[in-house]
Amino acid sequence: MISKIILGILAAIVVFVLYQKLTAVRISGADARTLVADGAMLVDVRSTGEFSGGHIEGALNIPIQELSGRIGELGDKSGQIVLYCQSGSRSLMAKRLLEKNGFTGVHDMGGMSHW
Repeated sequence: MISKIILGILAAIVVFVLYQKLTAVRISGADARTLVADGAMLVDVRSTGEFSGGHIEGALNIPIQELSGRIGELGDKSGQIVLYCQSGSRSLMAKRLLEKNGFTGVHDMGGMSHW
């Protein structure tokens, strides 16, 4: 009986930890607009074709596949950066990549529609 309770508690802990890791903390469009107005860099990580089909004014296009090779274009690692893509998957990957490379002010807005 006690072993079932312990297993249940451990399972709940595992689910909680996985949930925390898998859920993305995103900023709202309003917060993103405020950051950009205050000087944050706005980066669109969609493909060049998607970008040319429409994007948020003032955004820099660095497709997710090119991001690791173009990190130098992002400036100071403590600067504020707002990332977006089409649905939020690529912007989350970009956020994690930048954070692993020492960037500290990275914000994921998710999909462009949130702007």
